[in-house]
Amino acid sequence: MVSLSTDSHFSKILIANRGEIAMRIIRSAKSLGYSTVAIYSQADADLPHVASADYAICVGSAVAKDSYLSIPKVIEAAVRAGAQAVHPGYGFLSESAEFASACKEVGLVFVGPSPEAIRSMADKSTAKQLMHDHGVPCIPGYDGSTQSDSVMKQEADRIGFPVMIKAVAGGGGKGMRLVPSSSDMEGALRGARSEAEKSFGDGRLMLEKAVMNARHIEVQIFGDQYGNCVYLGDRDCSLQRRHQKILEEAPAPGLSATLRQRLGEAAVKAAKAVAYQGAGTVEFLVTPEGNFYFLEMNTRLQVEHPVTELITGQDLVAWQLNVAAGMPLPLTQDQISINGHAIEVRVYAEDPASGFLPQSGVLTIWHPPTGHGVRVDHGLCEGANISTHYDPMIAKVIAHGSDREAARRRLCRAVENFAIGGIRTNLLFLLQCLNSAEFMKAGFDTEFLDRQTWNHEMTLKPCRELMAVAAAFYYDRLHLLVGAEFQGWHSRGQVEQVIALESQGCDVSLTVLRSASREREFKVHDDLGSHEIRIVSIEPVPRIEIDGIQQTIHLAWAGEELHLVCQGGYFSFRPKVSTRFDKEAAEGTATLKSPMSGLVAKVNVALGDRVVAGQILVILEAMKMELELSSPISGFVTQLEATAEMQVGMGETLVRVNVDNEQ
Repeated sequence: MVSLSTDSHFSKILIANRGEIAMRIIRSAKSLGYSTVAIYSQADADLPHVASADYAICVGSAVAKDSYLSIPKVIEAAVRAGAQAVHPGYGFLSESAEFASACKEVGLVFVGPSPEAIRSMADKSTAKQLMHDHGVPCIPGYDGSTQSDSVMKQEADRIGFPVMIKAVAGGGGKGMRLVPSSSDMEGALRGARSEAEKSFGDGRLMLEKAVMNARHIEVQIFGDQYGNCVYLGDRDCSLQRRHQKILEEAPAPGLSATLRQRLGEAAVKAAKAVAYQGAGTVEFLVTPEGNFYFLEMNTRLQVEHPVTELITGQDLVAWQLNVAAGMPLPLTQDQISINGHAIEVRVYAEDPASGFLPQSGVLTIWHPPTGHGVRVDHGLCEGANISTHYDPMIAKVIAHGSDREAARRRLCRAVENFAIGGIRTNLLFLLQCLNSAEFMKAGFDTEFLDRQTWNHEMTLKPCRELMAVAAAFYYDRLHLLVGAEFQGWHSRGQVEQVIALESQGCDVSLTVLRSASREREFKVHDDLGSHEIRIVSIEPVPRIEIDGIQQTIHLAWAGEELHLVCQGGYFSFRPKVSTRFDKEAAEGTATLKSPMSGLVAKVNVALGDRVVAGQILVILEAMKMELELSSPISGFVTQLEATAEMQVGMGETLVRVNVDNEQ
């Protein structure tokens, strides 16, 4: 009979994190009957995790070091709220031995391993030696205290190129460099050392033999304070970009039962070497020949833990809380079973077409997918601001199926139906990965993404059909906001109007004809063809019929911009000032015409005035927006039809400018 510890009793938990993982912890904590306390920075005051917790405390400014990374502020918040335990989530302070110690000093239960265990595994050099001592295979390398460039170069020659430089105190790909040859060492050492110093305050480096064409396989382990330790299957995390994971799956495909068992047993050895308690992950590199080497141990809950939860049927956060409360593990190794397959993709606020640069802005559209076997972990809502201060991962989409292909198909469908507007994301890039031949046959390794040529243009250019849809919506809104009496519409039937739009560098002028017989039905055409567009419904979710085929589309208006999301793609449209005078301009004359019906808000010139190219001549108001109309040439105003407060129709002449030599 196991005697349970009573020293770890708690009823209120502070979540020392934000967003998606905070929401995840709150969900399990509440299901177990715990009261929850959220912390937030000034930038996160309106995020769902703040309102979802029973209590919430602001801990500082948007800058992470002044809020989520401030140990004194987080501890003070926990004490002030009357919490007895702190769950760190992942990231921020989750692997800080200093934070774990600070919690212990004030009597707070840290939901995680001991400070000593964290400290042992945080230092890669110490961790590697510890693994050697406990019979866990390690990659050949150098982790000595002498850090001079000459010694590092000498050791790299001994190990044999290619080698991997790693920050001793590092993680998350920081301070890491792949060095193909001796001639590349000097620059790589300098860059890695500088990055490590900036990221961790510790510039120490270590060397490892670069294991090429390897897979990144990790094992989920769990330990308790009674010496029990189990592994809950393995995960493949080989699809990475810049050493950051973007897709994970469980179980890892293609491993033999023998290799799986050896990996699991090695992971348990690693955990027991530091008397590990709570959730942890031991990561390995696995070669095509079936050899494996210890990579590192993450002393926290992993981002990708949902795939393990889905194939085991276990709530790992609940396990964490129960272990922290002094309970033994709920299952023994032989009681853990694996059911089906699960795949997770990480949705990032980034633009693949611009080198995956992080994106920030307001979410104008946010509709996560739903359905059987689909799970979306996130902490956002429509109208939320994606800040520049934090990690660009905004959600995780996970799908479970009876086998790998069933999970893949289900996940593809979910990604296609994730509607996000206002910022660029990697959704379409993720779809390309999931549908690639290499992924479908599980023939990939950690270098897979770098070897492929990806079509990022698909994230930029809207198709002609979508342009037609946008034009129909602009026409429809113009009618509703401005009024038919100013549109030239009458009872005789169809009336056409030109809508000039720009979207992601694509300019187009489309002629829209509104049906005289059916409400919200349009014919949209240009020189390349025509489309029949019908707005079937707006609420609760817009439905559009394009050439007789209905589909769901998500939209939002942001001032003058129309945001549309369709089949995983996000596009923004805005009215474009008419360029029909370009030909005239080349001949010395420019006639500025109204690009749409609206109100003349301001006229900045008088008849006879001299103007320069680009000068704003008229400001037009329409659709609750202002359009600035500028001159394409330098010259003199020879005709002025526009006056302030004047209502104009689309195509009406406002100003004519002639070049200087014609005066």
